[in-house]
Amino acid sequence: MTRYVALLRGINVGGKNLIKMQALREAFEANGFEHVSTYIQSGNVLFDAPGAPAPQLTKRIEKMLATAFDYVPTVVVRSRKQMRAIIARAPKGFGSQPAKYRYDVFFLKEPLTAKAAMKHVPTKPAVDTAYAGTGVIYFSRLTAKATASRVNKFVVSPIYQSVTNRNWNTTRKLLELME
Repeated sequence: MTRYVALLRGINVGGKNLIKMQALREAFEANGFEHVSTYIQSGNVLFDAPGAPAPQLTKRIEKMLATAFDYVPTVVVRSRKQMRAIIARAPKGFGSQPAKYRYDVFFLKEPLTAKAAMKHVPTKPAVDTAYAGTGVIYFSRLTAKATASRVNKFVVSPIYQSVTNRNWNTTRKLLELME
């Protein structure tokens, strides 16, 4: 069995796609996933399943969610090994000044690559910084100038439909829970 996290995009945000975490856990368990747990209300589901390629698991989970909750889901699946690499390969100093910067990890749904996504990630000098990772983009913005950040331009771009983001603290906590 392999430990995974499914990152659901767009649930329990702004009163849309409201899903109770208990119902979400039950749906995963009913579909054969084991040791299912959730973390916060934003759609982070930890589970065990026989090792399988992430795209295969993603399709299975999206189909299950569409049937169980009657919405069109976007899901990004990462294994424990992948989450370890995401944390370990973060740019030097990423997450080290939380009082000064906001740090996010944009998880990319395959087949979207960081190289392709970076073409759509505008940054404002002296405010934003974006780094391509494996299957993710690391994004930081100066808190004092957050209103000048260009992250909102990325959020409204067409490729953002294949992205789900988590802040750095949540990303690290998910790995901790997977361990």
